[in-house]
Amino acid sequence: MTSGFKYEIKHASEKGLARVGTITTPHGEIQTPAFIPVGTKATVKSVLPGAMKDLGSQALLANAYHLYLQPGPDVLDEAGGLGSFMNWSGPTFTDSGGFQVLSLGVGFKKVLAMDAQTFRSDQVIAGNKERLAHVDDEGVTFKSHLDGSMHRFSAEISMQIQHKIGADIMFAFDECTTLHNTRPYQELAMERTHNWAIRCLDEHKRLTEARSGKPYQALFGVIQGAQYEDLRKEAAADLGSMSSSGISFDGFGIGGALDKDSLGTIVNWVNSTLPQEKPKHLLGIGAPEDLFVGVENGVDTFDCVLASRIARTSAVYTMTGRFNVSNAGFVRDFTPIDEECDCYTCANYTRAYLCHLFRGKEMLAATLATIHNERFIVRLVDQMRQHLIDGTFYEFKADFLGRYKHRSGQASN
Repeated sequence: MTSGFKYEIKHASEKGLARVGTITTPHGEIQTPAFIPVGTKATVKSVLPGAMKDLGSQALLANAYHLYLQPGPDVLDEAGGLGSFMNWSGPTFTDSGGFQVLSLGVGFKKVLAMDAQTFRSDQVIAGNKERLAHVDDEGVTFKSHLDGSMHRFSAEISMQIQHKIGADIMFAFDECTTLHNTRPYQELAMERTHNWAIRCLDEHKRLTEARSGKPYQALFGVIQGAQYEDLRKEAAADLGSMSSSGISFDGFGIGGALDKDSLGTIVNWVNSTLPQEKPKHLLGIGAPEDLFVGVENGVDTFDCVLASRIARTSAVYTMTGRFNVSNAGFVRDFTPIDEECDCYTCANYTRAYLCHLFRGKEMLAATLATIHNERFIVRLVDQMRQHLIDGTFYEFKADFLGRYKHRSGQASN
């Protein structure tokens, strides 16, 4: 059933839950911990798939909701799957569409780092936003953000879509809540996620057998529970031991909106409870400081759009902080974005040139900045992996965070 997929722990830290491992998929291996760049619509915006391989990406993640709407899962299936469609030979991931329940339902878009200490309301919606998704026990009805047409997602439909998209690793359909929801609603959403997880396993088994000529696609369960210790541990114990139709989850995703200040604590609750022999993925988290927190608490893989999204606004990472390269101070700065970076952009272009491109609204600006930011994050997690092997991870963490700051004044989240 799981031919072509496995996870092996190669090295475990003597301190905490951090570990080094290898995920094997039908389309190649992923050395963990690893950062997985996001190609939402089967593309990392502004960058060629070949360039993503050149900068060290081991795998890419695409969005099932967006690919369902356009071009449609049947098109990807006919093309031979996501990797063939986008000319990417490595492993691929798809999320379940569950996050769109949050982003469409309450209008907070892509925000996962929230403040758990603010208001509580199950009817919360962002200002000037329309509620585009409505959840019930059977699934989600939502309005397309493209043309206003109505659609329905359920556990079974999510599995059918993801199987046709053809990624190596898929996620079970879940209800992603906000930190503003009340405790009773978090409990209700967790119960729904539990029931949908069983249905996902059943449909996954059926589809895998019906599509036996296709490479095996691994299925990860998604752990919810917001900021509550008992709910997170309950969800982890529940899905960690769950089986249906004779199968269990191949790995796990840690999902939901997260209180940034409690990120490490929440991830530790979950990963201390889940089976240690299976891989763990932290969904939607990618700020440099958060990656250290995830790795030391047992996260194997991460995905996040942050690196590419901020690149398109001229924000770039360096080992000493993040800044906007379009600022006036860089008009005559003929140094690379980061002297320590080995990316194509830093090897060939200066801050002055990128400043010029952004100010001139040239498309190349986004390409060069995205290449740099993605390489920076991919390389940073690669460095964490090597430091875990060398036994110097915590020294590396202290050195990096001691130097890293947000020089343009952005909040750290």
